[in-house]
Amino acid sequence: LEKTEEKLVSATGKLDKAGTAADDSERAKKVFQAKAEEDEKRIIGLEKELKEAREKAEAADNAYDETAKKLLACEGELDKAEERADVGETKITELEEELRVVANNLKSLEVAEEKSNQREKSYKEQIKTLTAKLKQAEARAEFASKSVEKLMTEVDRLEDELVSEQEKYKAITEELEQTFAEMSGY
Repeated sequence: LEKTEEKLVSATGKLDKAGTAADDSERAKKVFQAKAEEDEKRIIGLEKELKEAREKAEAADNAYDETAKKLLACEGELDKAEERADVGETKITELEEELRVVANNLKSLEVAEEKSNQREKSYKEQIKTLTAKLKQAEARAEFASKSVEKLMTEVDRLEDELVSEQEKYKAITEELEQTFAEMSGY
């Protein structure tokens, strides 16, 4: 009977220890479950931020591509304007040479003074017209140059935005990798 009582006391002690161990295990389980839920919420938030960062980066890439296309178009227009300005300058040079020839002919044709005066007036009008055309071509070339400068400024701004978004994306990726590393450590 003594042995049975000792066994009973021993079994009761073991049962108490097992109950305490079970309670400890249950508390640890609840703590780990709460931590797992917090980590899950954090992962979901980080995934959402990563998705948003990717979308922003893609939008910035698209905006950059569009601006690059516009820049190429403006550069093409600028090249055309410069070609027109060059042609205008060539025509002016040719007309100036023609005017010199006419002036020499006028000196030798003093007899036909009235006709030569009329021609001189005509040439002066042509020079005014060509000078006006040259000024217009120069104005177009200057406008095209300013447009290119504005577009280059916009491209620089967009590139800065892209770099900023890429840095945000990198920071989010590093934080996500750190979180995964922390989770895998548990």
